[in-house]
Amino acid sequence: MKNILKYSFIFLFMTSGYMVNAQIPISEKQYLIEFHKTTVGEQWQKTWNLNEDPSSWYGVEINDGHVVGLKLYRNNLSGKIPNGIAALTNLKTLNLSFNTLSGKLPKDLFELGALKSLRLEMNKLSGALPQDYSKMKSLEELSMFNNLFQGAIPSGIGELENLKALNLSSNYLEGSLPKSIEKLANLERLELFGNKLAGSIEVDLGKLVNLKELILSYNQFEGDLPSSMATLSNLEFVQLQGNDFRSLNSLLRMQSRNLAVFDSDDEFLNMKFGNNEAGKSRLVDNKYEDVKRN
Repeated sequence: MKNILKYSFIFLFMTSGYMVNAQIPISEKQYLIEFHKTTVGEQWQKTWNLNEDPSSWYGVEINDGHVVGLKLYRNNLSGKIPNGIAALTNLKTLNLSFNTLSGKLPKDLFELGALKSLRLEMNKLSGALPQDYSKMKSLEELSMFNNLFQGAIPSGIGELENLKALNLSSNYLEGSLPKSIEKLANLERLELFGNKLAGSIEVDLGKLVNLKELILSYNQFEGDLPSSMATLSNLEFVQLQGNDFRSLNSLLRMQSRNLAVFDSDDEFLNMKFGNNEAGKSRLVDNKYEDVKRN
C-alpha cells in the first residue's frame, strides 16, 4: 500500500510539474491581461475568456511555453498599448493594425530583441518615434503608416540591420531623411508617402542594393535626387511625385530592368519608364482611407 501511495505521489508530482511547464510564465500572462484591460478587451470583436488558458485566446500564439505571436488585426482594439510589453521576451510577431489604438508607443516596445515583424498601421498612435533601435537586431518589417506620429525619423533606425520593409507613410513626420538609412543594406521596401519630410536627400541610395520599392511621394523634398539611385538594379516600383525636386536627370541612366511603375512630376521620365494604371492603384492601396485626420 505504501508503495502504491509512493508511486501515486511521484506520478502526481511529475504530472503537475508538466502542467506548470506547459503554461506561459506568470509575467507574460499578467502582461496579456493588462493588455486586454487597457485596450478595452470586452469590446473586441473576438475577445478573451480570462478564465481559460492563454493558449485558447484569439490571436495569441505560444511556442515552447512562451508567447511568440500577438495578432489582433482588425479586432476593434481601442485605448492604449500598455507599458511592460518587454515581458514578452520571445515575441516574434506583433500585428495590431487596423484598430483605433491611440496614445504613445510603450517605452519598452523596442527592447523586444526577438521581434521580426511589427505592424501597427491604420491606428491613431501619436508622439515621436523612439530613438534607440539597437536591441532589435531581428526586426525585418516595421509598418506604422496612417497614424499620427510627429517629429523626425530618428537616425537610430539605421541600427535595424536586418530590416527589409519600412513603411511610415501618412503620418506627420518632418525634417530630413536620416543618412543612417543607407546602412539598411537588406532593405527592399522604403515607403514614406504623405508626410512633411523636407530638404535635400543626403542618403546614398545606391547602397540600398536590394531595394525594390521606393515611395517618397507627397513630401517636401527638394534639390537633386541622388545620382546613385540610378544604379539600383532591383527597383520595381518608384513614386516621387508631389515634391520639389530640382532635377531628376540622374535617373535617365536608370539601370533597373524590373521597373514596372514609375511616377514623378517629370512627364518625360514617366513616359520613358512607363506610367500605367498599376501605379495609380498602388498609390491608393498605400494611402487607404485617411481616417486619422477625422
